[in-house]
Amino acid sequence: MTKFRPCIDLHSGQVKQIVGGTLTAATADLKTNYVSKLPAGHFAKLYKDNGLEGAHVIMLGPGNEAAAKEALEEWKGGLQVGGGITDENAKQWIEWGAERVIITSFLFPSGKFSQERLDSVLAALGGNKEKLVIDLSCRRKNDTWFVAMNKWQTITDMEISEGQYAQLRSSYC
Repeated sequence: MTKFRPCIDLHSGQVKQIVGGTLTAATADLKTNYVSKLPAGHFAKLYKDNGLEGAHVIMLGPGNEAAAKEALEEWKGGLQVGGGITDENAKQWIEWGAERVIITSFLFPSGKFSQERLDSVLAALGGNKEKLVIDLSCRRKNDTWFVAMNKWQTITDMEISEGQYAQLRSSYC
């Protein structure tokens, strides 16, 4: 069965649909399919009113915290939040109303997976695996898929495999 998972992607404080892989440091490279005139809270309310569970808010770069908080205010406990989540702020986002926090880039300093960082995020959440989502978004390198981070620009050392996925799923989220 297919499930619709709504998303609020935030870039520079606006809700945008960005063409994957075009979000780089050079803003001239950014390609969007859609930029909304409506605030993040509008979409959070829309999802809440229609019972669309599993929704997430992703902060793509700086300048998005206020918009993310606005969305969480609109639907406390109903939205997952990601983008810039670390062991130092994960608990705060839960307290601000996130159902769960989503992490990727923090787990890969210099593009290499850090078990220590994963453990520290889980500890910051009081060991509650229900509050943690590990985003394994990936990109192809030759014929193999690897986790991609940093707005999908950096391919990490983590190859996507059934064994890796099962280990993370059973132990951490």
